[in-house]
Amino acid sequence: MSYLLPSAVFLLVLSVGMSLNFTEVAENWRRLNWSAWFRLLLATFIVPPMLALLGAKLFHLTLGETAGLFLVGSAPGAPLLTRNMARKGFDMHLAASYQLWAALMVPLMIPLLVAVAGRLYHRDIWIPPTVLLWEIGEKQLLPLTIGMVSARFAPELARKAQPVLNLLGNVVLTVMILLMLIKSGSALKSLSPLVPLAALLIAAGSIGVIRIIGFSDRLVGQTFAICNANRHVGLALLLSGRYLHAPQALPVVACYAVVAPLVMIAYVKLFPIQGRSAEMTTTT
Repeated sequence: MSYLLPSAVFLLVLSVGMSLNFTEVAENWRRLNWSAWFRLLLATFIVPPMLALLGAKLFHLTLGETAGLFLVGSAPGAPLLTRNMARKGFDMHLAASYQLWAALMVPLMIPLLVAVAGRLYHRDIWIPPTVLLWEIGEKQLLPLTIGMVSARFAPELARKAQPVLNLLGNVVLTVMILLMLIKSGSALKSLSPLVPLAALLIAAGSIGVIRIIGFSDRLVGQTFAICNANRHVGLALLLSGRYLHAPQALPVVACYAVVAPLVMIAYVKLFPIQGRSAEMTTTT
């Protein structure tokens, strides 16, 4: 199973990269002002882990369950926004811009978040930023770059390979989630029945906070909302195994991997894309 998740992520990011243009990705960064980036930082890295701790408190979760939930809330930028999202009207270039920004912020933010949360529970936990930088570079930046270079210099090959890679990546990802649930075993049986509600709180809250901070371009807000709910379960699994050693964290992360897509589908149904405006600046 340790190879399935990296393989799924690599294939999906490679597929996404084949439909992207770096110029458009970079342009999205320049169109958002500093106020927007600050609010996005709060919405992406501060609010979801706070919701995780709030959910753990409200639903009286164990320390292991809390750890898994907190890591999910702390790990944004899952590279799994595939062509299916683009077909529903979301902007893949904008999603990729968000994903790259979140990936670059991860080595700075996650060590600080985990260290602070650890102190709340009287534990000293430090995740070296270099570990996170390597993970992000190997599993996200590298395949994304390969995909974008392929699209630039071999567009016909990229066009044909993209749907195959996307399908294969989603199949591998589905198998991985099923294996996660099976591997959880006794830990899954002892899991609090309220964990799905806590996962729902993070997913819905991640979408809600983006809507609260407000974007004048509706497509920008909706795309960022979907991106924010799509937390990086793979990174959460990696960190829980290496640094927290909490058996209950695995089924909690798997639970979020199941709940989040349902929340995102419901959001798309409730707030369908109706086209985008010319501007991409944020509201004041």
